[in-house]
Amino acid sequence: MYTLKSKLRDLYDNPAGYDIISKILLQAGLPRKLVFNPLTGALPLSFLYRLTEKKIGSGFFDTLLALLNQSRDSLGNAPHEDAPAWWKEAVFYQIYPRSFMDGNGDGIGDLPGIIARLDYLKDLGVNAVWLSPIYDSPGDDNGYDIRDYRKIDAQFGTMEDFDILLKELHDRGMRLVMDLVVNHTSDEHHWFQEALHDPDSKYRDYYFLQKKPNNWTSFFSGSAWNSYPEQDLWGLHLFSRKQMDLNWDNPGLRADIYEMIRWWLEKGVDGFRLDVINYISKAQGLPEGDPFVGTLMGFTGIEHYFYGPKLHQYLREMQKEAFAPFEAFSVGETPGIGMKMGKLLTDPRRGELDMMFSFDHLETSGHARFDIYEYDLNYYKEYITDWMEHYADTSWMSLFYDNHDNPRMLSKVDHTHQYRQTLAKLLGMIQMTLKGTPFLFQGQELGMVNKQFKNIEDLRDVESINKYWELCLEMPTEEAFRRILAGSRDHARTPVQWTAAEGCGFTKGQPWLGSDGDEVTCNAEEQQKDPDSVLAFYRSLIALRKETPAFIYGDIHFTHKKKEKLLSYTRSLNGETFYAVFNLGAAKMPLPGDIKGESILSNYPENYLKLRAYEGRIYRL
Repeated sequence: MYTLKSKLRDLYDNPAGYDIISKILLQAGLPRKLVFNPLTGALPLSFLYRLTEKKIGSGFFDTLLALLNQSRDSLGNAPHEDAPAWWKEAVFYQIYPRSFMDGNGDGIGDLPGIIARLDYLKDLGVNAVWLSPIYDSPGDDNGYDIRDYRKIDAQFGTMEDFDILLKELHDRGMRLVMDLVVNHTSDEHHWFQEALHDPDSKYRDYYFLQKKPNNWTSFFSGSAWNSYPEQDLWGLHLFSRKQMDLNWDNPGLRADIYEMIRWWLEKGVDGFRLDVINYISKAQGLPEGDPFVGTLMGFTGIEHYFYGPKLHQYLREMQKEAFAPFEAFSVGETPGIGMKMGKLLTDPRRGELDMMFSFDHLETSGHARFDIYEYDLNYYKEYITDWMEHYADTSWMSLFYDNHDNPRMLSKVDHTHQYRQTLAKLLGMIQMTLKGTPFLFQGQELGMVNKQFKNIEDLRDVESINKYWELCLEMPTEEAFRRILAGSRDHARTPVQWTAAEGCGFTKGQPWLGSDGDEVTCNAEEQQKDPDSVLAFYRSLIALRKETPAFIYGDIHFTHKKKEKLLSYTRSLNGETFYAVFNLGAAKMPLPGDIKGESILSNYPENYLKLRAYEGRIYRL
């Protein structure tokens, strides 16, 4: 058992301890070397307790010890063979259905619209599509509040449309991975309606309905509890007020979920992306959240569910009962999970998840999504080097910058967009040559950037709108809106820019979320004609990855680790070696002197004696 007498080095040996300490240092903007060294490693935890008790209180240490003692899993040190798998060799493309392509002119993207653009995806070279939720939903969180797991939302089409989409994808040699939300359902799901209104229903225990709330807060602002005065009950929702958390400790609930997953897999779906899947196990009794942890992480109570006591048990059970019989693919969205806990979730020998999405690279040290700052790619270099060297030895990495929940990385790195095309190509080169599976988000292959929204009425994202009104209580409305613009999810959710026409070629009607005119100069129609476009470059990149096994299964070795703004590494397999070098800044820098080979790809039209702003080159040695 871990106690205050335990030495800090003992905490590092525990996956949860290592990741929690790393997260605290990241949030505080402090280097890990402050505590990850032999001198401090010999100190007992009580030393830190005495040093910080007045500032952070004893509750933090009680929480830390509880997490350490609940997690008895240890990491194996032995690397394993990278067994071939289609999802390791694939390039995924995430489609946000509302914004991809509108087939009927109502301003909302749909399944017929996606079907009409499949040849575009085939020509791009992607071989797997991740489809954000299309299930029947009230739409409070754009489909992540599911009302009926076995029905297609009418705004997207019909089940017949879905069957056509699945067949058309498979006919083109492409796979389909669906988004699945099983941490919560809509409050309009029949399970919740019966649970709320019938105390004797079997569904009453499918949710967290109780007489008193605790102090947990929602990711979408405010309390994480709804009051139902007629029933004298409170209901837990970690996200919007209409997204009610499921009680995974109920075996009947788990059986119903596994049956639903098998139903989709029997239709031919190739796998699932599992939304906030690490939140499914909550601490018994839903204890109060520690105020200091809540202030540190931004959400009170998070320590009681981000890495719950039965998470591994439930993931192994789901894999065995639902995924394994179909050899289906699983990738979990795992906010808050660090490298060591992530290895426990994704080591193939443990039978839990195939891959996970970690988000620690999306904000630099000391920053959160709604902070106004410019992203330093040197931080990404440090992050990816660490993960490639200490995570990829046992687990397979997901490689991504953009998704439906984050602003565009292009705009985070370069607010002025001065280097838009060059930087877009550079990011693609890194993504396609690191070890792992690349996930593109729609529009990334065009170099789409953040939008110039004018006011809060332009936004549709429930998280952004709620946070705006919360910030308005603390600061002037202009400053609150600037903060929202820094992190709004709507930047990634504007329609794909197919043409320069009004409506972006996305719709003949009024788009559900407006653009800002950027489609006039950045659109797929024009880029398809331009051999130097971002789109053409992505096609070349994906083709290079497909025809080069070293970029998929090859060993990776980083060079020049201490050289600021220079990311460089080799990929080697079966006697063939490639060398990738990237300038991560706007200033020119000398080429590394250890390059002895032929340049096969660059994001500049001709080679030069120095690496120019955001220049990347790939050499065959």
